[in-house]
Amino acid sequence: MSIRTKLKKILPSISTTEQEALDAGDVWLEGSIYQGVPDFAALRDIPVATLSADEQAFLDGPVATLLDMVDDFEIQRSKHLPDNILNFLKEHKFFSLIIPKSFGGLEFSPYANSTIVATIAAKSSAVAVTVMVPNSLGPGELLMHYGTSEQQNYWLPRLANGQEIPCFALTSPEAGSDAGGIPDIGTVTMGEYQGEQVLGLSVTWDKRYITLAPIASVLGLAFKVEDPNGLLGGKEQLGITCALIPKSHPGVQLGNRHDPMGIRFYNGTTRGENVFIPMDFIIGGQKNIGRGWAMLVACLGAGRGISLPALGVSVSQASLKSSAEYAAVREQFGLSIGKFEGIQQKLADIAGKTYLQEAMRVLTTEGLGLGLKPSVVTAIAKYHMTELGRDVLDSAMDIQAGKAIQCGPQNTLASGYVAQPIAITVEGANILTRNLMIFGQGVMRCHPYLQSMVESIHSNEKSADKVFNGILRKTVGYSVGNSLRAFKLSLLPFTASAASTLAEVKPYEQSVHKLASKLAVYADFSLLVLGGKLKQAEMLSARLGDVMSYLYAAMASIRYYEKKLTAAEQKQAAPYFHYATRWALGQAEKALLDFLDNFPSSATRKFMRLITVTYSAKMPKINDDLVRELAEQAQLNTEFKQHLTHLVKPTAGDGNDINEQAYLAKMECLPLLAKVKKAIRAKTFKPGVRFALTLDAALEAKVISDTEHKLLQDYNLKRERAIRVDEFDFDLNLISDRAELKIAN
Repeated sequence: MSIRTKLKKILPSISTTEQEALDAGDVWLEGSIYQGVPDFAALRDIPVATLSADEQAFLDGPVATLLDMVDDFEIQRSKHLPDNILNFLKEHKFFSLIIPKSFGGLEFSPYANSTIVATIAAKSSAVAVTVMVPNSLGPGELLMHYGTSEQQNYWLPRLANGQEIPCFALTSPEAGSDAGGIPDIGTVTMGEYQGEQVLGLSVTWDKRYITLAPIASVLGLAFKVEDPNGLLGGKEQLGITCALIPKSHPGVQLGNRHDPMGIRFYNGTTRGENVFIPMDFIIGGQKNIGRGWAMLVACLGAGRGISLPALGVSVSQASLKSSAEYAAVREQFGLSIGKFEGIQQKLADIAGKTYLQEAMRVLTTEGLGLGLKPSVVTAIAKYHMTELGRDVLDSAMDIQAGKAIQCGPQNTLASGYVAQPIAITVEGANILTRNLMIFGQGVMRCHPYLQSMVESIHSNEKSADKVFNGILRKTVGYSVGNSLRAFKLSLLPFTASAASTLAEVKPYEQSVHKLASKLAVYADFSLLVLGGKLKQAEMLSARLGDVMSYLYAAMASIRYYEKKLTAAEQKQAAPYFHYATRWALGQAEKALLDFLDNFPSSATRKFMRLITVTYSAKMPKINDDLVRELAEQAQLNTEFKQHLTHLVKPTAGDGNDINEQAYLAKMECLPLLAKVKKAIRAKTFKPGVRFALTLDAALEAKVISDTEHKLLQDYNLKRERAIRVDEFDFDLNLISDRAELKIAN
């Protein structure tokens, strides 16, 4: 019995849905990371993402106007989005960011799409999700790639101008992540449509979690097709299929709503029982019966790589801006709380991780902008950027404490804090993304020979043994090469390549190479020892996926620092860059060590440690000095910090504006505040119980002039406004001191 025949009996076959998922999308930078040779040359050759004139005009025009219109606190207290906002979104083509201009759409780049969604999300999660969904996985994108010319010419202009509102229904109560288990069935049959007997499908479905379903005018629907009577002349089970059905079509039920965490975007159900649709309703026509899953997986990049990561980045930028400003103006024990090391530790973590997220956002959208659909990279972006958003928000809540937990117009965190689990759960829970998708897809797509080997193992061709043996020889040579490279880099770490022209970047580039070389070895041994069981060893495969992810993040950090920043910005950004890159490398190394500690074969574990010389952590650490430096830098009003929080657009009188006005006033008054404190220490005058009285005493003692007194009093009013929280009467009607607000602004 040949080796191939033995393996065929041991290894499980790959299901149709699994194979379609593996075949979908492109391999990009993650391929070189997996293979142990990160391609920094390709990284540096990627064109830098910028906004076109039209894209910038849209941000400066319709997006800015929308932000002025949005009162997120009022939206959350209402039942749904106000009609004027929904109409504005339709009128100004917010639902057609990705639709080609030839069909009346805006045809914006992935980078612009991400920037627009994230900017809106920093103001209102509900509005952002409403904009996000039609521009990610939905009828528009499916029609663009797979629709017939008749479908495109009819539907795309109507979607572009807001005449139609789309939704897409995939998830069923009995099948969420397991798309192969969809119970919704379309049976091939003859039926009546527009007074004629035509061939079509009788479809029964029950879907939930469908965003925009309650107000949608056209329904995208995924279901399985069966042909029990052989009307199509082939097999009975034809597979997952996508159709586009008008809401007005007889039997379509749309309208019931869910309540997703109280975030007031439209989300609900759709149902239908024995609804007859003609073959023309299938996206792409009858020929696309059974191609639905492949179509869906190929189009998931927008949601995974653009929209959901944008939500994570937006909450992080909002957290950094508000926490840094609050830490600067909030005082305890005579000091701003940003001077306390406990606060600094949290603030530095927020700042470093926000930098890392922005770097990943830019790089991922740059890859999508090349026309690629990297399924593994978009899964990395979705998982890690939404999780980082949750992590950063937790730290921001700790810093802002009581201010962060009292809901009201001044609270800049509450809406994002409540909404973050939605971004994490949409398009599959993050547990699924981390444990099954990142390394599960990565190992098959990124290994140069594995997919071909599996295909040859399950092949029934006469030449299968010969083909398999040839692939096996190449695989062995590949694995030996990985082991030798890892051993060399571990013993002689200075031999790791680094092509950066910046001295501060080179050690990190070398570290990425060293860790990637170990990843390649551990992945090879996992496949050799565990084989098909690696699919069930989710905790082990998740750790290898983490290594890929954090090395991708480190590469994004390096690229952002090198390519997106001027020399002056690099100087301001240096502590952000060092913190982010060290954190990513440290997390990658931790995942490798945890993988080794838990590998089931003791002998293999010892050999892997030996061949990679891996016994303890070696990556550069985030020390206390770096934490202090970054926390102090984050509290300065630098050009780079403004750039890093560019998604947050304060509007007059909102929480971000109140915080910013107090912060900017303090920055202007820093020399005067230092003068007053120096005089207090010198006992030139006696300070008052309240800061306003202290300023009066300083004026009387001639420590400050009348002009300086007015400047400091103005700051004090703005400071008091910023540290206060909203309050309500017994019926939760907001109490607002408009006079004080006018003075403060």
